Amino acid sequence: MRIFFLLIFNITSYSSFAVQDKIAIIIDDIGYRKTDVNVLNLPPNVTLSILPHTPYGKDLAEQGFLDKHEIMLHIPMEAENGKFLGPGGLTSHMNEMTIRTNLKAAFTEIPFAIGINNHMGSLLTALHQPMLWVMKFIKEQNVIFIDSATSSHSKAASIAKKLGIPTRQRDIFLDNELEYNYIAKQFSRLIKQAKKHGIAIAIAHPHPESIDSINKLLPQLAEENIKLVSISQLFHQQKAIKSKQFTD
Repeated sequence: MRIFFLLIFNITSYSSFAVQDKIAIIIDDIGYRKTDVNVLNLPPNVTLSILPHTPYGKDLAEQGFLDKHEIMLHIPMEAENGKFLGPGGLTSHMNEMTIRTNLKAAFTEIPFAIGINNHMGSLLTALHQPMLWVMKFIKEQNVIFIDSATSSHSKAASIAKKLGIPTRQRDIFLDNELEYNYIAKQFSRLIKQAKKHGIAIAIAHPHPESIDSINKLLPQLAEENIKLVSISQLFHQQKAIKSKQFTD
């Protein structure tokens, strides 16, 4: 009996230790501005998402990779407002071959990318057929997909799940307003999300105001016993949470 209770105690203690609340932060829209180099001042666990075929994107991806950041591709996708996508963009008028060609070119430029998140995409992510083509390509590459959730009608994550692709949706945009008090408020919301669900994902952008604010706010995570992790680590955390919930 004593051995049995000791075993239960050890399992419970291990589970409590292993399942720590975690937050991942993705900085996307990287590649067009010289000032985007400031993303390299962020801790390595911050994930960098690069716009393909941009003036500074490839160099920043390579430097970020050397600095131990996880690198993603920020693939432009058609928006409802028809906003210009830039190079490598995907639209609803493309066939599967063209979509695959554009995605392949992005991965050829940055072959060490561990996944994709969408740039804009409020129109395209709501359409089943083009997103199925996108996800089939992602499946072949054995990478992850993060839905930036620019539309409440997005089908991207659900299609990814059906194909067995590791996927999650963005929880919080940190910097819709480039002002410290706003970013701090959003950061507090992010912490609450992580405490409630065990994991949370934020997206921000390479504005100097955003990077400065995030660096000032990150010490709050240690105070709240929350760990900043790269995006891929959240999928290990998700399995641990499900396991703990099952044993509980």
